[in-house]
Amino acid sequence: MYGLYVIGFVASCLMALLLTPIVKKFAFWVGAVDAPNHRKVHTRIMPRLGGLAIFLAFVGAYFIVSPALNSFNSDAGMGLLLGGLVIVITGALDDRFQLSPKWKLLGQIIAASIVVSFGLKIDLVNIPFGVDDLPIGWLSIPITILWIVGVSNAINLIDGLDGLSAGVSAIATVTILILALMMPNATVVLLSVILLGSIIGFMFYNFHPAKIFMGDSGALFLGFALATLSILGFKQAAVVSLLIPIMILGVPLSDTFFAIMRRYVNKLPISAPDKSHLHHCLLQLGFSHRTTVFIIYGIALIFGGSAVACSLLMGKSQDLTWAVTLIIVALFLVMLLGAEAIGIISKSRKPILKFFQKIMGKPVQTDRFGK
Repeated sequence: MYGLYVIGFVASCLMALLLTPIVKKFAFWVGAVDAPNHRKVHTRIMPRLGGLAIFLAFVGAYFIVSPALNSFNSDAGMGLLLGGLVIVITGALDDRFQLSPKWKLLGQIIAASIVVSFGLKIDLVNIPFGVDDLPIGWLSIPITILWIVGVSNAINLIDGLDGLSAGVSAIATVTILILALMMPNATVVLLSVILLGSIIGFMFYNFHPAKIFMGDSGALFLGFALATLSILGFKQAAVVSLLIPIMILGVPLSDTFFAIMRRYVNKLPISAPDKSHLHHCLLQLGFSHRTTVFIIYGIALIFGGSAVACSLLMGKSQDLTWAVTLIIVALFLVMLLGAEAIGIISKSRKPILKFFQKIMGKPVQTDRFGK
């Protein structure tokens, strides 16, 4: 079985390596390019559509190895493939023609609905501390669609530096893979290894200085795939363990959350673009392109490691729920402090840092961060 996983990883990685240069030429041919502007950090016209190479490598490896795995959930695989096809087409059209937000959202909803139609949805919630399972009935459908659409857009939002979305997605995929091996869940393991291989193969061309961007076709597909895999691996989720997939995707989800808060504080529309995302703030602090990417990789590893630690604790005993809760609270607090320190929400409004300043009885040094 493990041999199949290795074959799947190698096959998807090699196909991504071979397909990406072809997709690059195709992107220039059809005019799917990204021109520099005041919000972007690249200074020359770059081909997009890199997501096509990722998706095609994923599909190719899937059909090579999935028939040989006896315990494979074919419904889950087809739901991911067909939904992924819709979301890649949606992203590719946006890469070329700049679709309006409503058409992009429609494509994402259709893709998520395909996943639900194959039976992949969040079925119930289990309340910790001795309370019985809580079925959510028909609410499972809108909750699942909302989760898939939300994660897809979150990955898309952080796609602002060479190799950033691909690397963060790879770390999230590895985390899901580790948890699937712990369960064990052969379907999630196989889908994770071929997704990881396709990402790694593409990153040879996408890491700084990038030769091609993944575009919306890639970012939306990676977000869609990660959201679907997290549902497949955590269908029956406890309130505490429901936070595990959120922790796995902590970087893109927190950046999206802070973007919404920032626009609310500044009285801007939620959809208004800006240059204050996590990677923008780190660049403004003077970090280089590569250093910024590696810092965010480190944050993603912390989130992923916390998810694995929480799963291990919950697997040992339900009595350790308090320890899991403590880890989650500490992680959330550190995240908020870090966000205020770099000014990701506001350069001047920093209530949590000021609160700690009062407790410690000494000023918090924030001049460097723009106060």
